[in-house]
Amino acid sequence: MCDAIRHRGPDDDGYHVAGNAGLGMRRLSIIDVAGGHQPIFNEDRSLAIVFNGEIYNHLDVRAELERRGHRYATRADTETILHAYEEYGDACVTHLRGMFTIAIWDAPRQRLFLARDRLGKKPLYYTQPSGADGQLAFASELKAILALPGVERRVDRQALADYAAWGYVPDPLSICRGVVKLPPAHYLVYENNRVRVEKYWDVDYGHTRRAEPEEFYVDRALEILDEAVRIRLMSEVPLGAFLSGGTDSSVVVALMTKHTAGRVKTFSIGFEEKRYNELPYARAVADHFRTEHHEEVVRPEAERDVLALVKQFDEPFADSSMIPTYYVSRLARRHVTVALSGDGGDELFAGYLRYVDPESVRVANRFPASLRDAVLGPLTGVLPPGTRGIDRLRNLMGGADDQYVRHMTGGISQLRREVFEPAFLAGIDDPARIASPFLSAVRAADALSRRQYLDTHTYLSGDILTKVDRASMMVSLEARAPLLDHVLAEFAATIPVELRMKGMTTKYILKRVAERLMPAELVHRPKMGFAVPVAFWLRKEWADRSDDLVRGKRALDRGTFRPAFLNRIMNEHRAGRRDNSTMIWRLMMLELWYREWMD
Repeated sequence: MCDAIRHRGPDDDGYHVAGNAGLGMRRLSIIDVAGGHQPIFNEDRSLAIVFNGEIYNHLDVRAELERRGHRYATRADTETILHAYEEYGDACVTHLRGMFTIAIWDAPRQRLFLARDRLGKKPLYYTQPSGADGQLAFASELKAILALPGVERRVDRQALADYAAWGYVPDPLSICRGVVKLPPAHYLVYENNRVRVEKYWDVDYGHTRRAEPEEFYVDRALEILDEAVRIRLMSEVPLGAFLSGGTDSSVVVALMTKHTAGRVKTFSIGFEEKRYNELPYARAVADHFRTEHHEEVVRPEAERDVLALVKQFDEPFADSSMIPTYYVSRLARRHVTVALSGDGGDELFAGYLRYVDPESVRVANRFPASLRDAVLGPLTGVLPPGTRGIDRLRNLMGGADDQYVRHMTGGISQLRREVFEPAFLAGIDDPARIASPFLSAVRAADALSRRQYLDTHTYLSGDILTKVDRASMMVSLEARAPLLDHVLAEFAATIPVELRMKGMTTKYILKRVAERLMPAELVHRPKMGFAVPVAFWLRKEWADRSDDLVRGKRALDRGTFRPAFLNRIMNEHRAGRRDNSTMIWRLMMLELWYREWMD
């Protein structure tokens, strides 16, 4: 199992096998390089821990624990977690500020404690034991669990349907039946052959009324951000930052320069296609802060690199920005072992234009949803699939939450009988159900808060952080995200709606923070996103390959998608009638996953 995830920790390994429990660890040495070998034990060796991540406040927690009589054998943050478990029990996780997955074997109680960080930066898979002698296995990546004898590679059909809608497999399912993911901000206890999963933290959008002047929110955001960056500079190995030239990464680099004695190392990649190339923006920020800047124009070996990423990600994953994330991680790893990123700014500070409804939707929403559905439902039902304008009509149906979920899932909920074969659909629940508990939890909040809350619990952990974790770990690089500090997340949720987005200005407060750190021209520029020219590739060099992967014999024989649906989206895209690149790419990644992992 550890050999399967050697890329996550090439520096060291460690094992503890006693009785009916075993712990294994691959280590990327960052803190207490010499003495932090895992597993780590408490004083009487009754507790053992393995841990993936970093605890940035471990020295403060350690000082308190030492005052309470705990004796340390190392300088490692891992040992602090173990003593915190001794002192606080399962609530130990509430004392930790960082990114982590934790496994503690409590031998006297024959008890396993697993935990995942609040926002899901680090992954954790586990098998669900059955029967009195059921075995629970856990790992940072699915491939480690699949290395176990007796774990079958059986596709979970519900997870596959969810993937088709969301572009990733949302928690808690995994693509393999019988293996699930521990959601962010949860811990698991396995004791007496029973699994108990508990949630220990959440972000609260219930206090967003304007209570303070605008400058208060700017001051406080800058204060917390400055601390979040400073504590993430803790390292005994070389450290740098990803720099796209966007607001998020530029703010991180600006604050790093404040707390770093030498020049900050920054890393950027670009593409030959100008509309996807952010290098000039990144270079301008690097020049302003006099960083030691490294950049690379990537000429992708698309098929080779995509196949390697499919193998790395274990589950089907369709965010094409995994490609540039891998490239910038590979570039950074040549120079450093740790890189800070700007991930999380869009979710926490409202950076997506999709949070603002189009004018047509705003006008339509002046009429009751029941009236719109009564008129448009029958109309969209009789129009042939692919009719020009049908997607816009569908987008006018339902309430604001329905419209947003439909946008995030590509309308698969509404269209699933058109998309999937009838035999596959039997027993499959609506993929939109993923959103329901999160939207219900913040029903009283405003529409923007509901969308941010949903994204934080789905898209952020399932897509963004999965992408960054797997792509960085593929080259044994640790990625840290100051903007996803949980203290900052708690504060960002209290920013009034009118200050999160001001008119069409996204991330208003964060941009105000950035204006204090750098010239305005470096802050206000068009948002590009970390994208690759997928639509262009599909019409050019990937044309034949995409045809084989989407509607070739091997793909059709799997019996998942209706051939008529596949033919329609491919033909529309080829003819330039509609940009179906998102769905086509999703199907391509699924078929490549099948060939790599199942065939």
